[in-house]
Amino acid sequence: MIGMVSLRRARDRWPALVRRRVPQWWRRSDVTIRDLPLALLLVAVSFLPDAHGTEIGGLPDRPLDALALLLIVLQSLPLAVRRRWPAVCLALVSVGFAVDQLRGYHSFAGTALPIALLSVGAHLVRHRRTAALVFSVAYVPLAVAFARLDPGEPPSELVTFYLAMVLAWGLGAWLRSTRVADAEHRLRIAEDTRTAERTRIARELHDVVTHHVTAMVVQAEAARYLTASPDRLDQSLTAVTDTGRRAIADLRHLLDLLNPDHGTGHGTDRGTEPRTPSGGGLLALVERTRLAGQPVEFTEEGTPAQPAGSAELVAYRVVQEALTNALKYAHGSRTSVQVRHAEREITVEVGTDGSGSGAGSPGGSGRGLAGLRERVDILGGDFSAGPRTEGGFVVRARIPAGSPS
Repeated sequence: MIGMVSLRRARDRWPALVRRRVPQWWRRSDVTIRDLPLALLLVAVSFLPDAHGTEIGGLPDRPLDALALLLIVLQSLPLAVRRRWPAVCLALVSVGFAVDQLRGYHSFAGTALPIALLSVGAHLVRHRRTAALVFSVAYVPLAVAFARLDPGEPPSELVTFYLAMVLAWGLGAWLRSTRVADAEHRLRIAEDTRTAERTRIARELHDVVTHHVTAMVVQAEAARYLTASPDRLDQSLTAVTDTGRRAIADLRHLLDLLNPDHGTGHGTDRGTEPRTPSGGGLLALVERTRLAGQPVEFTEEGTPAQPAGSAELVAYRVVQEALTNALKYAHGSRTSVQVRHAEREITVEVGTDGSGSGAGSPGGSGRGLAGLRERVDILGGDFSAGPRTEGGFVVRARIPAGSPS
């Protein structure tokens, strides 16, 4: 009884298994195997009693004999290699077609000629012009032979047939150009996607590494002058350690993003929770900057929009980059951070008053500010950064909230 149930289950699963496996096998098969059914079909149809093929030259029909059977095979079977060796296919089919027409068989296998011409136009890679010239020149003696065998046949019929063959070739060439253009378009999209992703990762690395390493350098420099105060020295070294750990955690997250299994629940992915910092994240960022010796006044107004989308992360990056520049180029200057949450946007303003050492417009490569401008522009916001008239430097950003970008 159990065996019969198992057999019934296997029988019920068999059609679904066949429907799934056969298309997969067919797509993975060589093109010769996939083109062979067309060649065999043409052979089979050629033997049907009512199957009439192409007739040019006006010669009377002749019944099929042994030579006709050979010509049917010669015209039909080369279609199996029409994509692998299109020039060979066209040469064999053309010879079979010429003899078939001159003998008056007019078999249905002659339909293979326009198919071979279309295949050459679509799949021949090299010597395309040479192949077209050779085919055109080879048609001349065929036309002369027809003219001698049937002098009463008008030449316009031969010209019309030649133009029809040119049309088949041209259709194949159009299919090839369309396929090439589509492949180039996909390649261009893939390249643009890779470039955008590399730019995004480079921007994230710049934000993370520059901020944390700058804070660590400033804290380590300050620790050199605190040897006489063990408590403050321990506090400064603890801050350096904490900053290094945060840098490692952020870098690990970026490496997780580069993992192909990220977001699939496999590999080293630690989940799909967003990395958008909260308002507490801004406060912690300000506190770390204060521990590095930068006097920072922090003001946050309003309630973050729900959902804020990418706006909250961009606002965090704006504050992070601005405070990093303040540590690097205006260390010791009084710095103000103002963040305002509205229903549809977040505004950020970070400025220094120029009272510390080295205050002024940040030097460096400018990659950080350029990256911020790009982030804000993507969300449709406004970004500006420049020196104040009264001294110092200010960074302002208006970031639309709620965008999922």
